Amino acid sequence: MTMSRHATIPELEPTMSEHAPSSGLPRLLEGVPAQGAMTLQAHLDTHGELPSARRRDQRGATALIDQIEQAGLGGRGGAAFPTAKKMRTVAAGRGKPIVVVNATEGEPASLKDRTLLETLPHLVLDGAALAARAIGADEAILCVCESAGVGLEHSARAISERERLPGRWPRIVLSTAPEGYVVGHESALVSHLNGGAPKPTFSPPMPFERGVRRRPTLVNNAETLAHVALIARHGPRWFRELGLSDQPGSTLVTLTGPLSYPGVYEVEYGASLSSLLDAAGGTTSRVRAALFGGYAGTWVDGGALPSLALSNAHLAPHGASLGAGVVLLLSEDACPVAETARVTRWLAGQSAGQCGPCVHGLDTLAATFEQVCGGAAPSHATARVEQLAALVRRRGACSHPDGTARFAMSAVDVFSEEFADHARHGACDACARQSELPLPARTRIATAA
Repeated sequence: MTMSRHATIPELEPTMSEHAPSSGLPRLLEGVPAQGAMTLQAHLDTHGELPSARRRDQRGATALIDQIEQAGLGGRGGAAFPTAKKMRTVAAGRGKPIVVVNATEGEPASLKDRTLLETLPHLVLDGAALAARAIGADEAILCVCESAGVGLEHSARAISERERLPGRWPRIVLSTAPEGYVVGHESALVSHLNGGAPKPTFSPPMPFERGVRRRPTLVNNAETLAHVALIARHGPRWFRELGLSDQPGSTLVTLTGPLSYPGVYEVEYGASLSSLLDAAGGTTSRVRAALFGGYAGTWVDGGALPSLALSNAHLAPHGASLGAGVVLLLSEDACPVAETARVTRWLAGQSAGQCGPCVHGLDTLAATFEQVCGGAAPSHATARVEQLAALVRRRGACSHPDGTARFAMSAVDVFSEEFADHARHGACDACARQSELPLPARTRIATAA
């Protein structure tokens, strides 16, 4: 992928790996095996030994946190919160910190974290161990969805392999979480690890203040920590050799839809969407629209896609962002009204059931879409959708209603003609087609570098 803008910044310390890293791609997906997971020895042969421990300074931080800050690494779980800022906050908290690796991946349209655990688990575990050392933690918990299957198996094996690593490293334990869209919310994950229900909690205290076992808790996405492992080896200047000055580096994107080779791709921020589609062998049918960021994301009309680039700055004029790294194409053969109704009903069913606007508002929103799809909607259905979306935003313990409202409103905007046609005439022939938008049980797709 091209369109890289280079930023030069001073290294805090020389590169820590004896391996000469490439400035291009792949980075995270370097050496990904055709089958199975990369062994510890193969991982070390590819990326080099783990950097040695850094002496902690009086602020409770280390040089690694400074490097992550200068690299400009943002979280890859969807919110893009600055990773170094979160690490410093936890390190400065009261009590012994703990690290939680969030690899639950409740977003049905995303497969990137599962791909890392199935093929490159040691890169994630490196990042967890290094982050734990940096903040003064002696333990990291790798939290994986209980339905992850191969990812769970390979993670457990990788943790066992690491017992022979030289030196004293923080302990890494494996934990499972139930499947669910809001389970990956960091407060829900903390609640689950503390023996409670896997539901988002009302704050404060925030997890960084009092999380797992009432200790300051750093919750990071699996991909985020994989980047930490590479920044620790190669430094911030290397990281910024790809991407944009305000969004540096590379990221994993789950690309699905009418394509020759859907899968998980590593791209640099600022690469054109067209170059990503070319890497996937091109589209196999005409594209009506694309959903960016997953089911809490935003639809963009197909006519705008050829000029788009993969960065938040380029997507912002369309009200979109990459979020958790999802680009989902919808073909012109599909019925966007039926697809919207189906996904909105699923999202309504994913409510934690503890906030009225979420429970009742999302159910009514889904019912309204179902009425439109069947031609039984009142004349003011679109206005009703807008009203419901406004009522549920910024309500409750988590952002689930906000994301559902964003998905719904962008669908009404982009597919306005189709919604109007269904309101007048009812279901179309395409309503009976097999759905294109993935929902659990999820269908596995090929992983490609």
